[in-house]
Amino acid sequence: MSVFYIDGEYMDSKDAVLSVSDMAVLRGYGIFDFMRTYNGRPFYLKEHIQRLANSGAHVGLDLPCSQEELFDIVMETLKRNSFEESNVRIVYTGGISPDSVTPQGNGKLMVMVTEKLDLPEWWYTDGAKIITNDVERYMPEAKSTNYMNAVLSLQKAKKADAIESVYVDRDGRVLEGTTTNIFLYSGGKWVTSDKGILPGITRSVVLDLLEGEFEVELRDLSREDIKKAEEVMISASNKEIVPIIQVDELTIADGKPGEKTLKVMELFKEFTTAYGLGKTDSVKEKTAV
Repeated sequence: MSVFYIDGEYMDSKDAVLSVSDMAVLRGYGIFDFMRTYNGRPFYLKEHIQRLANSGAHVGLDLPCSQEELFDIVMETLKRNSFEESNVRIVYTGGISPDSVTPQGNGKLMVMVTEKLDLPEWWYTDGAKIITNDVERYMPEAKSTNYMNAVLSLQKAKKADAIESVYVDRDGRVLEGTTTNIFLYSGGKWVTSDKGILPGITRSVVLDLLEGEFEVELRDLSREDIKKAEEVMISASNKEIVPIIQVDELTIADGKPGEKTLKVMELFKEFTTAYGLGKTDSVKEKTAV
């Protein structure tokens, strides 16, 4: 059983409820952010809260408390749970509105802590498959609760025995996955999209870790770039770094996780282990030691 924070109260998850009249239910109008812990410490909590506030600014939802107060609420919610490692989801809903479309500033703030479960080991040892999908996210800079595109895209991925679906816009730009960012290793450098995407926290950490280890290029990607890629990987809070060995029907290189990807996975594990032990707060601090 989990303990959640719901609009000023801490309660058992089984007792947590939301009005059926909330705009998050009726219109899919709300914002959220998600992270995991390392050694019980929420990964880049301040940055996730900042991104939540930024999402709110994009969609017209002001958080009901300061970022400092929300930080304390998350830490207290974690304290009231006893999982070895946790997933943390912060949600702020649109609230109840007389016409169901005009926000009244009465949204519900929720912090949900659940047990962090392990993903399949073979994803990381053998590599996984992803697909591309001609879908564009509305307002990609905001992490909203409207996930219809993601739900449908992941259903399509599942039918193709893939673990993720990557969005491709009308101009043929390969952008991001439903919950991930994508990186290609090609021409002696790591390449990743930098426009029309959600600013991934894990993505930013990976980019910092790559400094001094690899050359990096931020630019638009295409399906043709994927065909030329020597290695492919995806990053996300819940998935960390996953080597990708197949995109649609294309096998990447020899169909095994590449050595550059394995190096990034090693760097990321070293950093998150140190982060969980409180030995560093940022990649730049780590690399400066």
